Amino acid sequence: MGPLFLAIEEVRKLKFVDLVRIHVSAGRGGNGCMSFRREKFVPKGGPDGGDGGRGGDVYVQADQRLVTLADYQYKRRFSASCGLPGEGSLKTGANGDDLIVSVPCGTVVTDAVTGEPLADLVEDGDRVRVAAGGKGGKGNAHFASSRRRAPRFSEKGAEGQERDVSFELKLIADVALVGLPNAGKSSLLKALSDANPKIASYPFTTLSPNLGVLSVDDQKVILADMPGLIEDAHLDKGLGLLFLRHIERTRMNLHVIDLSSGTPDELERNWRVVVDEFAHYDPKLPERPSVVVLNKVDLWKGTDEQLAGLCAFFSERGLKAFVTSALTGEGIPQLIENVAGFVRDNPRPKGVFRLFETKPIRMEESSDGVSIIREAAGAFRIIHSRIEAASDRYDFGQEEAVVRFGRLLRSYRVEEALENAGAQAGDTVLIGDVSFTFEPERAPEK
Repeated sequence: MGPLFLAIEEVRKLKFVDLVRIHVSAGRGGNGCMSFRREKFVPKGGPDGGDGGRGGDVYVQADQRLVTLADYQYKRRFSASCGLPGEGSLKTGANGDDLIVSVPCGTVVTDAVTGEPLADLVEDGDRVRVAAGGKGGKGNAHFASSRRRAPRFSEKGAEGQERDVSFELKLIADVALVGLPNAGKSSLLKALSDANPKIASYPFTTLSPNLGVLSVDDQKVILADMPGLIEDAHLDKGLGLLFLRHIERTRMNLHVIDLSSGTPDELERNWRVVVDEFAHYDPKLPERPSVVVLNKVDLWKGTDEQLAGLCAFFSERGLKAFVTSALTGEGIPQLIENVAGFVRDNPRPKGVFRLFETKPIRMEESSDGVSIIREAAGAFRIIHSRIEAASDRYDFGQEEAVVRFGRLLRSYRVEEALENAGAQAGDTVLIGDVSFTFEPERAPEK
């Protein structure tokens, strides 16, 4: 291997936010138009009302320029634009503009209510539709036929979908620095990448992952300094377990051990604590390629024989150990060369770190049966997706729309279902956001 060429780059410091919940609303469809052709010398022109435009969709898209979800910590409601209404002369309304919500690469999108994962956005440009815009209402020209030459009704546009979605950022870091609190991970990150994390001699200095970039040849290696783990972190003790999501995609882990924190037996136990917490979080994490970094050798008070025995302990377990000092720089070049060699030998294949495939948005499906629910004394609600959608789209200020809706109810035998549920004349019937007075048309049986 030729001389090692490494360029160092500092990551811009931003407030790190890795878990947010937002509300998205797709646009409503535009209303259809009821219009008739009126021109000179054409006294009885036919219907020419155009359809309404489709409401805008809401998409979530990965953007490699973003590194945090901080933009959504305060603004949490997002809406796409609505479609425009149709016009006469068969003019269709314009569609609403789609809304794109940008997130960092590595963001998992989840339905916040059901917990169903929707997408794992890994590559720049990956996107998923999380809310579909409503369909535009049909103009009266749409309903013209040889039997109905002058339809005097049109449809309203359908409401767009609304939902709460959660964003969980799982960093796409190549190498993670893990260990107990105050093991020197932040100092080591600074020595490896010239990042500027907060460094102090007390535990839990790192309250969120710090990032550094190490350029190896023509690729950038992302280094992540994880907050320190403590024993029983899986029982919600300490801070580190909150951030273990960020090492799910790493190619390599650096186990950082503070040589000044105890005897060789105690240091071996410290390593086991971290590995055990890995196993509790994800049994596959301890199997991830790893090396051990015995840091703070400048503060080591033991003998050379004890240090050699400690390195042998890890070697017996298939782990290469590096003795380093982030303060003096001892062992840092050898560690960098090892990391660079691993990255060269194990390139990141495109898309391999996707946790699951993107799931298409689910649209409501029509049901065949009509359900009747008694909401209160004298009040009944009709449950049926097609009937509810029709009640939302029909303009009941148009007389023919009322007649047409009545035909739809008869086709589903709604009156019979209401009577079987105990409804009587004068009771209130609820369909979606619309209410009616029940006036049965069937003749009572004698």
